[in-house]
This record gives sequence, structure tokens and C-alpha cells, in this order.
Amino acid sequence: MPNPILTNPHYVQLVTRRRRVSVALSLVMLASYVGFILLIAFRPGVLGAPILAGSPLTWGIPIGLGLILLAMALTGIYVHLSNTVFDSQTEQARNALRSAKR
Repeated sequence: MPNPILTNPHYVQLVTRRRRVSVALSLVMLASYVGFILLIAFRPGVLGAPILAGSPLTWGIPIGLGLILLAMALTGIYVHLSNTVFDSQTEQARNALRSAKR
């Protein structure tokens, strides 16, 4: 007999949406990091170039900081979606399972 949780349409939709979002956000972060590493490998002068002439601040610092901020933003997006969309879908799946048991 199949597990009633795994065959519940609310649960299947929840898992599908969560997987889709997490894969998309992970791919954005992966592409960003790979791009940064490729920039370091093939165009190191870009990151070492000063932002303004005579400035000790190079482009590598804001780009590296941007990667850190991107990671934080993507985490925030996932947490927001989890607290709003995914939590309500989890509750719908629970309610459907409770009503099916009765």
C-alpha cells in the first residue's frame, strides 16, 4: 500500500515547488561563483584594476562583496518563500491528510 503522504497532491506540489526554487537559487549562486573564479583565472587584471585612478580600492573588493551580498539575498528570498508560500502549502497537506484519516 502506497504511503498516503507521498501520494497526497498537496505534498507533491509542495515538494515540487520547493525543489524548483532551491535548484534555481542554487544555480544562480553557482553561476555567480563560477563566473567570479573564471574572472580570476582568465582576466585577473580586471579585479586588480583600481576603481579610480590612484585609488587603493580595486574592482575585486566590490565584486567579492557583491557575491557575499548575493548569497545573503538569495537566502533571504528562500526564507521569505518558506515562511509564506511553503508553510501554507505544508499546512494544506497536513489538513488534507488529517481529513483523509477520518
